[in-house]
Amino acid sequence: MPAARISAFDDWVDLFRVWRNDIGVNYPEIENYRFEAKFGPTRSNEIEFGAFKGRPKWQRLLDIPDQRIRDGLLNLIVYQGDTEFASVEQQRQLFAYSPSDHDRKSLCRVVTEEMRHGWQMCHLLISHFGYSGKVEAQKMLERRAFESKRLLGAFNQIVGNWLDFFTYTDFVDRDGKFQLTMLSYCGFEPLAQSMNPMLREESFHLGTGHEGLKRIVKAGVVPLHIVQKYINKWIPVSYDLFGVDQSSSAHWFYVWGLKGRYDEAQAREDADLGHMNEHNRRLYHAEC
Repeated sequence: MPAARISAFDDWVDLFRVWRNDIGVNYPEIENYRFEAKFGPTRSNEIEFGAFKGRPKWQRLLDIPDQRIRDGLLNLIVYQGDTEFASVEQQRQLFAYSPSDHDRKSLCRVVTEEMRHGWQMCHLLISHFGYSGKVEAQKMLERRAFESKRLLGAFNQIVGNWLDFFTYTDFVDRDGKFQLTMLSYCGFEPLAQSMNPMLREESFHLGTGHEGLKRIVKAGVVPLHIVQKYINKWIPVSYDLFGVDQSSSAHWFYVWGLKGRYDEAQAREDADLGHMNEHNRRLYHAEC
């Protein structure tokens, strides 16, 4: 990597440390964690769908043949990274009253890995998008969920207690699994390679929520109508995260080879380009 890019990322790392202190989560377990970009294998070295199907995946931004596709890719990375940092801000107050040491350790791991996912997206922005990527990576650390400045409304809501947290991680992080899986088919190889490690970590997050809800229900202390209240809070929000019906953006992300269907690896029928978000939302609903 050229020296200028290393310097730009080092500058961003300094901002990342300031952000951690500013939102109040710089606990020793987090401070001592080794943050790094991680990359893993992809299913194929070729683009698997859309107008460029069968061509080699793009290694560099300049390999992408159209500025509209490059802009779309930037948008996907920015929105994904913003959700990661936002969720840390949403959950930051839970450290003050963990039900047990086990729960605190789980929270710490979830929060730390969400930070790493945001780190990963900013690494891509700074490494591949030049000045505009650096600006977007900096802005990602300037927005605050608790000031309602995150890009998606779901990530400006408060996670106020541990039942709230377990429901959030069961359903919102399950949506995260869907989004990361769809990006794992991306024709831009550095983004596709980022998804495998992120998905492994994301499985712990939604597992934390699912097991936490099971423990609460089994204990029988919290009335089920209260549990249902939080399910009613986060399920509609998770549906919304798939985007609007008949989305032109989802249409073009697929045509451009940037974002596949959740079940792309198993799909036998051609994609319904006018209903991409609806298709993935139905799969999410069935899993829930």
